[in-house]
Amino acid sequence: MLLKTSMLALAFTLSVASVSAFAQDAAKTTKTLTPQQQRMVDCNAQAKTKALAGAERKTFMSSCLKGETAAAPASAKQTQQEKMTTCSTEAKTKKLKGADRKTFMSTCLKSDSAAAAPAH
Repeated sequence: MLLKTSMLALAFTLSVASVSAFAQDAAKTTKTLTPQQQRMVDCNAQAKTKALAGAERKTFMSSCLKGETAAAPASAKQTQQEKMTTCSTEAKTKKLKGADRKTFMSTCLKSDSAAAAPAH
């Protein structure tokens, strides 16, 4: 009988502890975000929507978190490596292969900014 009572007390204690832990987790998720945290959430969502990766994502996130417009970095002169990354990403997005990819990459890399490359 003592063993059953001890087991019952242990089960009750564990259930109370888990409910308490759950309540703390719920309180953490409803915490109000600071403006910087909200900006981080928004910028991450935009970067994900635009399917940005690598250096392109880093550049975008930096300008976005500073509150700059997304158009400003695109209008700035890109380095050849940044152009290559941007053009390659765009070619992957468009699922270009073979001669079509080669033509697109050539045109994209020759343009002043990769964002201004014509769509094929």
